[in-house]
Amino acid sequence: MLNSMTGFARQVSETDIGTITCEIRTVNHRYLDVQFRIPDELRAKEIELRQRVGETLGRGKVECFLHLRRASADQGSLNTELLQTLAGRIDEISEIIPNLPTPNPLDLLRWPGIVEQAELETEPVFAAAAEVLTSTLSALAKMRASEGQRIATLIATRCKDILQIAAGVRERMPEVLAAVRAKQQERINKLDVDADPARLETELALIAQKLDVDEELDRLQSHISEIHNILDSNEPVGRRLDFLMQELNREANTLGSKSADTSTTKAAVDLKVLIEQMREQIQNVE
Repeated sequence: MLNSMTGFARQVSETDIGTITCEIRTVNHRYLDVQFRIPDELRAKEIELRQRVGETLGRGKVECFLHLRRASADQGSLNTELLQTLAGRIDEISEIIPNLPTPNPLDLLRWPGIVEQAELETEPVFAAAAEVLTSTLSALAKMRASEGQRIATLIATRCKDILQIAAGVRERMPEVLAAVRAKQQERINKLDVDADPARLETELALIAQKLDVDEELDRLQSHISEIHNILDSNEPVGRRLDFLMQELNREANTLGSKSADTSTTKAAVDLKVLIEQMREQIQNVE
């Protein structure tokens, strides 16, 4: 079962501490790269939060946002001493620079230290945040699995097309080799010379050997069989599939280089198109 590396999930939880919101975005990446934006209350627990992400996701660039909005009953208290000091400084500035606009009270409330909030205990905040993170990861995993299934279906369809093309090439090979043999014989006849029959058969056999693509077609089938096995795996398989795309492309190139007719050349091009379509999708597979 394939998993896509692209996904998004968002979960919100109302707790006694306040509202905890978790958002996770993932895109494709060579390795697992987790980036966190979390409240200060959870800084000491960031490593444990990262471990939870790593238990669910194998690859991808992960952006995880955890936000805590405290309960309305815990909005903090005013630091009146600091507020009076700040007001005095504003009056001093007004004497130096007259006609200054009146400060916005909301701006004053945002001043560091004006609103003092009681420190929260780390463990309760972590327990609540970890629960939300787990549920968000679960929703994300379902989305990535759904997208992965779509990719798996596309790959399976392309594999079927590749096998059909390979079967067509294999079926035509006797006809292609017979045409090459007839063409060589025609050239010799035009030269109006007596050719050694034994030497002629040897040369024609060498030509047929150079044009034979049974080995390439067998390897194509073998790689396709391995891809089907991988599609049923429950482990991250993106790198293995990417390697097999390189192997398939190598066989398609060899088939094209050995081509002795336009049909085989077209088959090699069609194979490379299908392989490239699969490769583009596989770049997003975990």
